[in-house]
Amino acid sequence: MHSHTPLAAAMFALVMLSILAADASAQPRPTDEELLRRIDELAAQVTELRAMLTTRQAGADRLQPPPAATPTRDEGTTADDLRDVKFGATVDTYYEYNFNRPIGRVNLLRAYDVTSNNFSLNQASLVVERASDTAGGRPFGGRVDFQYGQATETLQGSPVNEPRPWVYRNIFQAYGTYIAPIGSGLTIDFGKWASALGYENNYSKDQNNYSRSLWFNFLPFYHMGARLNYKVSDALTLDYWITNGTQQTEAFNNFKDQSIGMTLQPTKNVSWTANYYLGQEHPDVQPVQTPTAPGLPTQPGLSLTPLVPYFTGKLNIFDTYATWQASGTTAIAAEADYVSSANPEAPPSKVFGGAGYFRHQLTPATAITVRAEYLRDRGGLFTGTTQSLKEGTVTYDYRFNDGFLVRTEWRLDSSNVPFFITDTTNVLKTTQTTATLGLIWWWGTKRGTW
Repeated sequence: MHSHTPLAAAMFALVMLSILAADASAQPRPTDEELLRRIDELAAQVTELRAMLTTRQAGADRLQPPPAATPTRDEGTTADDLRDVKFGATVDTYYEYNFNRPIGRVNLLRAYDVTSNNFSLNQASLVVERASDTAGGRPFGGRVDFQYGQATETLQGSPVNEPRPWVYRNIFQAYGTYIAPIGSGLTIDFGKWASALGYENNYSKDQNNYSRSLWFNFLPFYHMGARLNYKVSDALTLDYWITNGTQQTEAFNNFKDQSIGMTLQPTKNVSWTANYYLGQEHPDVQPVQTPTAPGLPTQPGLSLTPLVPYFTGKLNIFDTYATWQASGTTAIAAEADYVSSANPEAPPSKVFGGAGYFRHQLTPATAITVRAEYLRDRGGLFTGTTQSLKEGTVTYDYRFNDGFLVRTEWRLDSSNVPFFITDTTNVLKTTQTTATLGLIWWWGTKRGTW
């Protein structure tokens, strides 16, 4: 409204000049007193018009809505953080029957399905992740996996490798990620993360079978340290790890294990992974089996008793696996492993063998998977006795939707020596047969493979 004020004043002035000019031609010249009186009248009218314009402008301002509030930087950052955070929860349960009817209902050589004739909670887990986003200007992220149930005891329960397993028992993974601006982007993870040694992994919904293979049960479950991943091209990715050890959140010696690996994907249907891991899995201190109040200002369970002599023999793991999506409904995978561990006063223990997988999607909701594997345990590094193990598994899936999966499974384990528990004390068998029903639920905003 203020922009119209000069225009109105100019028009008013022109009109008045026209009137004055007309009056001058038609009437006698006014006296000085008459001119002064007219000027005073015009000034009063201009003042009145200004007052009217001011009143109208104030009314128009009241009718306009107030400007929208601009979010503060903190408010915008919080909204972006919540939008980018993904979570997933799973409940994994099963009932399994062992036809050996073993004492204590114990299934040997099983990573997760460890009990027989028992309604069991394999695991209840929660995943929280905020992936890095270099395109969005955020090259950092992180992930935490909380885990409870029988699987937790397998992953975290052994003091053979973990000096204080109770401290970290329910934290399966916890790591931060940073993508350094080097070439195509160097991904750096630091913290505790699941091992990539072996074809199978933790979450049942993402596996071909319900039970885990012998090789999953034997190879490392997790590591604590740093891992680097660099994508050389669309077909080749390289990896490097430096860790405290095999499933050691806290180190029990000063040696830092290392691993190099690569994944080759020549086509979208074929992938091949190869890893070499070098470790030293012998403690240099005496483990504390029953922690008590420490005599020094430190935490319970930390050992101050050195082992003398300290053995420095090495662990070598050669691991490779490949997958082939033969068609839209058929997938084939294979794994091969060789593990050698030095012993203080005996030849090295060696474990070698492999596994094969065949999966066929019968319908969009159903699938069948066959797994066969062989593991030679020379020196008892895995089972405590020298033996050759074989395993065959057939699994049938029925997926109700993306959130509920039912699996039925038949499995036969066999050995060349009597090894498996029966219902009679000190009577062992060379075979173990189980039948399993697995019920798996999952939900949340995290999609795909966990």
